[in-house]
Amino acid sequence: MDIRHKRILLILTWLSFSSAAVAQDDNEQVIIPDIDRREIGVDAIDSENFAISVHAGVISIEDFETTDLELYRFAWHVSEYIFFEASYSKAQGDLTSYEELVGGTPLFVEDQREFTQTNIAIGFNILPGHIHFSDRFNFNSNFYLTLGAGNTEFLGDDWATITYGGGYQLLLTDFLAVHIDVRDHIFDRETFGREETTNNIELSMGLSYFF
Repeated sequence: MDIRHKRILLILTWLSFSSAAVAQDDNEQVIIPDIDRREIGVDAIDSENFAISVHAGVISIEDFETTDLELYRFAWHVSEYIFFEASYSKAQGDLTSYEELVGGTPLFVEDQREFTQTNIAIGFNILPGHIHFSDRFNFNSNFYLTLGAGNTEFLGDDWATITYGGGYQLLLTDFLAVHIDVRDHIFDRETFGREETTNNIELSMGLSYFF
């Protein structure tokens, strides 16, 4: 076989392999992975700017022990980070430490021990976030600070009150949330013949409805 015939044979062999490779590429199926993407729903307040809430807790009335607290709030959320709220709470003061020590006739009647408060406060959401419990349960949350002023009716008199504190909010749905609050209510009162500044610390837990 001369050189010319060898070249022709090599060219034909190369063409046959090339055709087989192209045919194999055409027959191959392009596999696109079918990925099931899981969407995790996180509850958030949509367009609801107002909320009403009911709380229960305890308040330490200075000199009058710790007692149960009933609390109601109405809030207006101006933006994602700022809100205003009005609060009304009531409790019943217990015996003073002096009354418990000495005994005898109480210094104050039951009506005088009624402790009621009204105040208006501004709140700031400072640490928004969310909690992941499982693939199905994910909730938005907020840590917030509040500062306000109002009035305390106690011992048959009214006392101007400064209120400050903080809380934690967990959004269960886009219209329901759980709150845990700690606040201090500061006012000057004259109880035992002298004027004193008192700190009355409140701890409460509540449920709010957004609308």
